Amino acid sequence: MNSEDSPINAIEEDTCWGYLDTAQVGRLATSADGRPEIFPINYVVDGPSVVFRTAEGSKLDEIVRNHAVAFESDGWTDEGGWSVVLRGTAEVITGAEELARCEKMPLRPWIPTVKKTWVRIEPDTITGRTFAFGPEPTA
Repeated sequence: MNSEDSPINAIEEDTCWGYLDTAQVGRLATSADGRPEIFPINYVVDGPSVVFRTAEGSKLDEIVRNHAVAFESDGWTDEGGWSVVLRGTAEVITGAEELARCEKMPLRPWIPTVKKTWVRIEPDTITGRTFAFGPEPTA
């Protein structure tokens, strides 16, 4: 729904990538054994995909068992906000040439841990919305 009168408006698919490129943190949603999990991750946009790093553990285990994921990132100011969601597949990056390219990306762990595994999320769909903040209307 796009309207100057609406506080919620859809973001065109091409523009969603621009919004994602302005943020550094998102949430990765996975499912393993029928249970949903959400992990905060720092990431970079690489073409029409999202790349992040991870270490051995539950996040990597779930991605290896079930490649279907969702990813969401958002941002806001005093006047409004935005949210972009992509749904697709996550794959561990293994090719030597692509790994060498990833090493040049501006993506480093936030905490002092070794994260040697690079993962790419390839979306099947990407959607976004903007939100205009304001007082609650009267009923």
